[in-house]
Amino acid sequence: MEFNAQQIASYLGGIVEGNPEAAVKTFAKIEEGQEGAISFLANPKYAHYLYETLSSVVLVNQDFVPERPVKATLVRVPNAYEAIARLLSLYESMTQKRTGIHPLACVSETATLGEGVYVGPFAYVGEGVSIGNGTQIYAHVVLEENTTVGDNCTIYPNVSVYKECRIGNGVILHSGCVIGADGFGFAPAADGYEKIPQIGIVTIEDNVEIGANACVDRSTMGSTYVRQGVKIDNLVQIAHNVEVGAHTVMSAQVGVAGSTKIGEWCMFAGQVGMAGHLNLPDRTTAGAQAGIHTSRTGGVPLMGTPAIDARTFARSSAVFKNLPDLREEVRNLRKEIEQLKAQLGQ
Repeated sequence: MEFNAQQIASYLGGIVEGNPEAAVKTFAKIEEGQEGAISFLANPKYAHYLYETLSSVVLVNQDFVPERPVKATLVRVPNAYEAIARLLSLYESMTQKRTGIHPLACVSETATLGEGVYVGPFAYVGEGVSIGNGTQIYAHVVLEENTTVGDNCTIYPNVSVYKECRIGNGVILHSGCVIGADGFGFAPAADGYEKIPQIGIVTIEDNVEIGANACVDRSTMGSTYVRQGVKIDNLVQIAHNVEVGAHTVMSAQVGVAGSTKIGEWCMFAGQVGMAGHLNLPDRTTAGAQAGIHTSRTGGVPLMGTPAIDARTFARSSAVFKNLPDLREEVRNLRKEIEQLKAQLGQ
């Protein structure tokens, strides 16, 4: 597939600056540009690559002002990062999807498969499973009995979905993630811990993406919910009976303990930890490694462990690095005070 700069600008609502006939047929990072490629510049840290890149077309923000002449044709758009994402999505949608059931797949006779479904080698589709139109099931995926998967989902190799879980439309599950494993429920007993059966399910709504080796546990009763549009990075743990609100995003190694309710449009950076049975409001944000131990009522950005207002945390951090000097200063002041007391006593 090949497009010129003017066609790309028309699709994105942008403006061409340079040769409107400049042709592109692939994508490249701006620092690895090549003839016939399209790149983008969104982060000012990479601006110096613009003047030496070999890419034929570069997407830039409307307000970008070059410091010297640029060889590439520029397409000015409101948001270069969002624009490249749209182009990549368009490119992916135009690639040919696989269809059909591989002869080495195991598909139950009671399973229902929609049109244009692909089931890869060594995948297992259990009894009563329902798979919607256009969904791609890759090698070694396990869909246990009575699981429901919607339309146009992509389930990559080695994903496991336990029985009766519900997956909406347009969901992407990356390799190794586990949906519906038992929640961590044990009751102390005289001779150890007695397992509490986890008889609930997991419900994943439309357009959710869950990263590699992430886990969403089934509920004790009812359902664990991952609402529509949620984006979860690799190695994230969502415990039983948690509810993740719509369009919330979580970076790698976030952990959410059981029965916590998270609002919509929240953002959690890497390694944020949340205690159980909390309520976090819409648009809560937390910086890397924040430890959230109590429920919140406002959308104040959080940092630190225990998590506090990010601005307070920043001020505290500035003091913390000076603590050794402050300690020495206090010790010296104490000595001086003792000396003054002694002199006054005499």
